[in-house]
Amino acid sequence: MVIFDLDGTLWDSAQSVAESWNMEIRRVAGRDMNYTADDIRRNMGKTMNDIADDLMSEFEPERRYHIARCCEVFENAYITEHGGDLFEGVRETLAAMQAKGVKMAIVSNCQEGYVKAFLDSMDMHEFFIDYEEWGRSGLLKADNIRLVMERNGETDAIYVGDIQKDADASREAGVPCIWAEYGFGHIEEPAGVITSFDQLPEQLKRLGYM
Repeated sequence: MVIFDLDGTLWDSAQSVAESWNMEIRRVAGRDMNYTADDIRRNMGKTMNDIADDLMSEFEPERRYHIARCCEVFENAYITEHGGDLFEGVRETLAAMQAKGVKMAIVSNCQEGYVKAFLDSMDMHEFFIDYEEWGRSGLLKADNIRLVMERNGETDAIYVGDIQKDADASREAGVPCIWAEYGFGHIEEPAGVITSFDQLPEQLKRLGYM
């Protein structure tokens, strides 16, 4: 099984996320935060509470997390309508992998509903047999990787991500990690590296996962 991170690995939704958060915080808190796509990108991979701690530190924690919950709901609806930018070659490569019988899933530290928003907006449901999110399970990425594997009867998997937190989580889950170098961060000592998504099948074959 191949399990994917979402942001920075399959797509970049940072512009849409920034727009939705600016709109919702203005409505809920009466503040103009003026977040940029770069503000969002540097927080990708964190849980929503951790993102709120970074971007909304001027609010008291209880208020901060309430605003974050409001942003989550609005963001999901906004993303479903406006989408994000798939990285080049994602759809074609996933289709080719699916045709070869590769089982694929998504595990992300996002809020509940975000993966579905991605799948709906990009019309990608057909490629993935399962997904899990921090917001739905309440678990961090390593546990969610294990959960998806167990749920699908898989004892061997590989994770594809773009930041060190992805590699750390996959290591904790006992699976190797391929670094999507074109993404938002850096990974030390990955099992493999891809500089574009269409290089993934070659790395999977090299590592015995395809």
